[in-house]
Amino acid sequence: MKKQQIFSSTVLIGFGFFFYLQETQFDVFSGFFRWPTLFVIIGIAFLLQGYIGKHNESLFPGVILTGFGLHFHVVERLEIWPDHIGVFILIISLGFLLQNQKTGTGLFYGLLFLVMSIILLFNETLTESLQSLENIVPYIWKIWPFFFIGIGVYLLFFQRK
Repeated sequence: MKKQQIFSSTVLIGFGFFFYLQETQFDVFSGFFRWPTLFVIIGIAFLLQGYIGKHNESLFPGVILTGFGLHFHVVERLEIWPDHIGVFILIISLGFLLQNQKTGTGLFYGLLFLVMSIILLFNETLTESLQSLENIVPYIWKIWPFFFIGIGVYLLFFQRK
């Protein structure tokens, strides 16, 4: 029973510190009193529930919420950080890969989302390096999303365990 209290305890402690520091206008954390910080707090609570409480199903949402919250903070502070949908897909990929490390499930999805994020993040570089295939690349670039749609339809309707 005590292991189930890890999530709620962490959220309450984190929110308490968040609102206290916000009220006292603590200068060190002045840029962090926004909604992405709440994502990070909840994500850390899920991660602690997953690791300390041994609830492995909490790891995936923990990575997603922590990653998204950190992304929204970092994208405003670092010019080199990409503000691109590929970053979100990469974070989802990391969630699946971490879940696979603990439970042995999700490796296929983690690798699939990793490939998708690499394609999205390095679109321009890939296009430049494949310029020798000028006539084929624009066609492939228009139809590659159907590859993911096909995999999703197959997994939804045809793959049964």
